[in-house]
Amino acid sequence: MSKHSKIEIPETESKVTAPDKATKDGGTLIERVVRNYDLVQLASPPIPQNLIPPVSKRRRYRRSDEVIEEAEVSPVPVEAAEVGAGTPTPPPAQHETIEPVVVAQQVAPAVAAVPARLPDPIRFHGEQHPVSRPHLRDQGLIVPEGSVTALLEEFRIVKRQLLLHASQLAQQGMGMEAQRVLVCSPHPGEGKTYTSLNLALAIAAEKESEVLLVDADFAKPSILSSLGLPGGPGLMDALSNPAIDVADCVIGTDIAGLWVLPAGNATTSDTEYLSSSRTRQVLDRLTQGAPNRFVIFDSPPALAASPAAELAKYVGQAVLVARADRTGQGALEDAISLLSACPNIQLLLNAVHFSPSGRRFGSYYGYGG
Repeated sequence: MSKHSKIEIPETESKVTAPDKATKDGGTLIERVVRNYDLVQLASPPIPQNLIPPVSKRRRYRRSDEVIEEAEVSPVPVEAAEVGAGTPTPPPAQHETIEPVVVAQQVAPAVAAVPARLPDPIRFHGEQHPVSRPHLRDQGLIVPEGSVTALLEEFRIVKRQLLLHASQLAQQGMGMEAQRVLVCSPHPGEGKTYTSLNLALAIAAEKESEVLLVDADFAKPSILSSLGLPGGPGLMDALSNPAIDVADCVIGTDIAGLWVLPAGNATTSDTEYLSSSRTRQVLDRLTQGAPNRFVIFDSPPALAASPAAELAKYVGQAVLVARADRTGQGALEDAISLLSACPNIQLLLNAVHFSPSGRRFGSYYGYGG
């Protein structure tokens, strides 16, 4: 427990005056409390006298509502000042007049924002060659300007899905890849070239679009012979020779909206050329400045040759053609795995002889049986 001392009660103020009270009790009540409880040690040390500024040098703070009246002091003329004998009269002080100088702010001239110059659109100017309509009919292909058939209706449905998906991919920011589609199959003979030709003929009928059919089966090209077109330099020549402009290799046809790019000269390094950095530059040039141009690649079978897997890196969609009576599930899974670089792979079942609803395409127009 702490030790307490008793404080004596002072006499009444009526009997002891203030000075006598401080003398009799040894100080005031506060002083005695400080002394008895040893509160002196809690007080801050005294400020040395040499550190206390004199009253004349102390700063006086004025209240915000205080008004200080300043006495007017009249200037004393120089002639009235007392000057000692022999002392020359100092000349009047010359006050230098400083004129303000206005410095004009340097304002940079406004430069109109110049938009980035877009690359010039690529227009194909290849010679137009006629395509034999009877030759198309003999191969079971769509005949332009012909009557509406079940085959035409089937590929109208397929192309509408591809064009719609391409528009969605373009809105998602995929770029030029959204305008490209790869047509492939697991094995030879399943109808991938047949599908490529019919899709190109169906899209060429669009009023605001055009299509470029690329023969990318470098080992066994067949697009030119199916359409009856002459040969010439093609995609592989542009990939292997930087001096060749791929746009100059495109062949025109008398079918409105249909252009063809041949495969080019055969080489044993087709996959190596496709995996080079030049491939993207060449393919981008095919759709440069032409957002309504659709490019279809007819590639070799995925399980028979390697170019299909390389081309899958540069397209927004891939159509995997499977023959209903021949392609097995394992082959489909292996082909899909090889084409996995493409973000959108769709399956097209070919040579189907049944319909769950019992309806046959083309019957509405009187061509069904």
